[in-house]
Amino acid sequence: MAAGTSNYWEDLRKQARQLENELDLKLVSFSKLCTSYSHSSARDGRRDSSDTTPLLNGSNQDRMFETMAIEIEQLLARLTGVNDKMAEYTNSAGVPSLNAALMHTLQRHRDILQDYTHEFHKTKANFMAVRERENLMGSVRKDIESYKSGSGVNNRRTELFLKEHDHLRNSDRLIEETISIAMATKENMTSQRGMLKSIQSKMNTLANRFPAVNSLIQRINLRKRRDSLILGGVIGVCTILLLLYAFH
Repeated sequence: MAAGTSNYWEDLRKQARQLENELDLKLVSFSKLCTSYSHSSARDGRRDSSDTTPLLNGSNQDRMFETMAIEIEQLLARLTGVNDKMAEYTNSAGVPSLNAALMHTLQRHRDILQDYTHEFHKTKANFMAVRERENLMGSVRKDIESYKSGSGVNNRRTELFLKEHDHLRNSDRLIEETISIAMATKENMTSQRGMLKSIQSKMNTLANRFPAVNSLIQRINLRKRRDSLILGGVIGVCTILLLLYAFH
């Protein structure tokens, strides 16, 4: 019975070592594939985008990557199964004196499995990052080539947009200047109106004291109103002309 269980344990160890050796070789090849993909992507980025060979090579490497990743995942799953069987055996072993040695051996195989799993996921993540960056750079290169192919039309459109933008900026500047002039004129007229009211009040006081001056004051008031109407008409016409010129 002991010999049978011993043979079972040795068979499990043999399977574990065989799977570990296969995983070691696969991971080395997998790492070389990812490294070569990274280097070829860097070289392809410096080549002319019209060359289709790098795209074909990248496609072949992608297929190889997917195939090797599946194979390594299968080997890791098989090695995990073997380690689980070894753990079950150590838990059910009938010789307590051997449990320590068995657990030490099992822990060593578990550490190897953990290292291989970590290395696989790290290499796979690096490859995915390089491929994603390459796809992004390829998209950018396509956009640049597309822009260059239609540069004549795009330049013409850009020139028209810039001219229209300058025209709008000039119009905004003229409107702001017109508004500033109107505000300054309003403030000036408000100040003059206050002064005229003060003068008119004084003149009315004088007219009440000297009736002979009343007729003169009335003529002055009529002329003042006429001048105000003329000034208001001139300002209105100037404002309209400036607005028409700004939106022309």
